[in-house]
Amino acid sequence: MPRTMHVVIAALITGSALVSGQQGQVPSPLPLANPVRERGSSITPAFEGWYYDRDGSIRLLIGYFNRNTKQALDIPVGPNNHIDPGGPDMGQPTHFLTGRQWGMFSVQTPRDFKPDDSFVWTIVANGQTTSIPLRLRPDYVMSPFSEIAVGNTPPVIKFDPTGKTIQGPIATLAGAPTRTATVGQPLELPLFVTDDMKYTSGTSAPMTRERPAVTLRWSMYRGPAAVTFDKARPEVAKVSQGEGMFSGKGTTTAKFTVAGDYVLHVVANDYSGDGGGGFGCCWTTGLVKVTVK
Repeated sequence: MPRTMHVVIAALITGSALVSGQQGQVPSPLPLANPVRERGSSITPAFEGWYYDRDGSIRLLIGYFNRNTKQALDIPVGPNNHIDPGGPDMGQPTHFLTGRQWGMFSVQTPRDFKPDDSFVWTIVANGQTTSIPLRLRPDYVMSPFSEIAVGNTPPVIKFDPTGKTIQGPIATLAGAPTRTATVGQPLELPLFVTDDMKYTSGTSAPMTRERPAVTLRWSMYRGPAAVTFDKARPEVAKVSQGEGMFSGKGTTTAKFTVAGDYVLHVVANDYSGDGGGGFGCCWTTGLVKVTVK
């Protein structure tokens, strides 16, 4: 990972916000202006970096840091949650989990998007405004599909046994699979996953404890009311495991109390863990659209 990426991550973890009031400004740290606490603090957008998708297009990888340890927030797309220019809706979440959330979604840039151009994501939470520019700066380029040193690649997921495969942190609303559900009735959400069983570490040290080959985490991404998962982190049952390859299936159910349109988010991490163990690789994200009647 480029050195600048480590600086960004360090600032977010230690409690400094990377904020920018105007498009075109370089993000600057605001030490302890918004400390981590149970409630009442801010949410900071986090620009992980940019990368070339396999179709040759350029994507911006984006996460966030909710500084509230016990306050998940719902902020609809609009004045308090917008990406501009061209927004306000570019597929960002409206439900914000607590803590640091790595690379939750991506935005495809226009063909004429230049290094000096930028989008700006602004979030207003608990009366506090934070913004960050999203740019194609050379020191923010990343390789989310492979960690070059050890050849580690992200898990491959499918929502159906014979469905489309997804690999890498490329969650977008366009093309997300759709499901229907009924208020009060659990919706089964199986996920089929394979992985190369390789490991990335920020220190290049070997694993010191046994870990699952793949871990999953489901969460609400958008919706009019809370979603209850029977297992937000379902175990991935091994279907097969050979030399350098793991295949498994993890299933959860989601229950809804209010009718409407929802988007659910899933993260599949390999041995490296959240945020790729400090690198821009190797995890996979996916979205599911659910219409609840």
